[in-house]
Amino acid sequence: MVDRPRMDEADPLSWMREQMPVLRTLGAAGEPLAGTTVGVASHLEPSTGFFIETLHEAGAEVLATASQADSTHDDVVDHLDSLERVETFADASMDDDALDVAHRRLLDCEPELLLDDGAELVVKAHDDVSDVAGAVRAAAEQTTSGVSRVEAMADADRLRVPVYRVNHTPMKHQFDNVHGTGESALTNIAMITNTIIAGRTVVVAGYGYVGKGVARKARDLGAETVVTEIDPRKALKARMDGHRVVPMAEAAAEGDLFVTATGNCRVIRDEHFERMPDEAMLANVGHMDVELDLDALRERAVEVTETDQGITRYHLPDGRRLDVLARGRLVNLTGPFSQGHPAAVMDTTFGAMFVAGRDLADGPVPEPGVHDLPDDLDREVAELKLDAMGIAIDELTDKQAAYLDSWNREETLAEWESERS
Repeated sequence: MVDRPRMDEADPLSWMREQMPVLRTLGAAGEPLAGTTVGVASHLEPSTGFFIETLHEAGAEVLATASQADSTHDDVVDHLDSLERVETFADASMDDDALDVAHRRLLDCEPELLLDDGAELVVKAHDDVSDVAGAVRAAAEQTTSGVSRVEAMADADRLRVPVYRVNHTPMKHQFDNVHGTGESALTNIAMITNTIIAGRTVVVAGYGYVGKGVARKARDLGAETVVTEIDPRKALKARMDGHRVVPMAEAAAEGDLFVTATGNCRVIRDEHFERMPDEAMLANVGHMDVELDLDALRERAVEVTETDQGITRYHLPDGRRLDVLARGRLVNLTGPFSQGHPAAVMDTTFGAMFVAGRDLADGPVPEPGVHDLPDDLDREVAELKLDAMGIAIDELTDKQAAYLDSWNREETLAEWESERS
C-alpha cells in the first residue's frame, strides 16, 4: 500500500494527492524527466494540477495551459505558478481567442514533449501560423477527439512527430471514458438542475466508450435509455447492452435529457429542436462545444434567459422551453459546480500520460505518426493502481506461459505429462 499524505485545506491539490496514489508513486521515483521541457494542455483543475506537479517532481520544466476555456481554476494556476520550473499560460477569464494566443505563447517557448488534450498543441505546432513542430520531439494524446485529429493529420501527411494515443490504451478508455465521464457527466447534470435521473428518458448520442458510460450509468440510476448512432456495429452493441436504438429524429420527440458524446458537430440541430418536448434538457460531453447547434436554436428562440447558474433557457414561439446546460460545453468540466472526473479515475489516466512522457523523453522515439502506448507501460499503471488498492492477482506459471505461447497445445500438454510420469 502507498502511504497517504496529510491534507492541507489551504492547498488546492491536497485532496488530489490523497486520492491519486499512482501519480504519487511515479513522482517519487527519481527524476526521469530532468532536463526535458514538457508542454501540457489539459483542463486546469486540481487533478491536472497534481499531474503537472508530478511532472515537476520528476525533474521536468513544465509549460502548462488549458485545453479549453471555462474549465480553468485560478487557485490551481496560482499554486503551479509558485513552483520553480513551472510556467502557466491560462486563467479563468480567458475566452477561446485568448486561449488560442496562450497556446501559441507556450509553443513559442519550444517544448520538446507535448502531453496534449484534444490535440490543441499538436495541431497548432504544425499549422501555418506557428509551425514550431521542429522543436517538438514527441507527443502523447489523452482524448478520443484528439486522437482522431492526429490520425487525420497523419493521413494527410502533416504529422511530423510521433504521438502516443494514450486514449486508446485500456487503462484510459475502459476507466476514464466509461466511468470517469459517464459518472461525472450525470453527477454534474443532477447538481446543475437539482433533478434526478431516475424515471427520465435519457437520449445519448454516440456509443463510443464515453457514450457507453453515460448510457450505462443513466440506466443504473433508473432512467429509460435511448441511444443514437451512425455506426451499425456500435448501434448493435448498444441494443445488445439493453438500450433502445433509434435515429435522433425519433428520439428527439421522446427525450427528457439529451447528452451528446460523439466528437462530431451539429449532432442535435434545428429539425430535432422542432420536435423536443417542453423543458427538455440538453448537455454535451464531447470535447468541443459544437455538438449542439446552438446558433440554430438561438435563431428559433423568441427569448433566451439564464434561469439559474449553468442553465440557459431558450423560449420557443410555441411556448416550449429548452434548457441547455453549461452553454453546450463539457458539462462535467465547465458547469458551475464542476470538478471534472473523479480523482481516482484521473489517477490512471494521468499515470498513463506520465509513463508515456517518460518513455518518449528517456529513449529512442518512434517514427513520426500515431502509435499505441506500449503494453508494458499500460500494465505498469494497472499494477500500481492495484497495489495502491491492496489488490493481489495471480501470475502465470512457466508452464502456463509456455502453453499460451504454443500453437500445438496438445503436444505441449503431452510433453508435460511424460515428464511427470
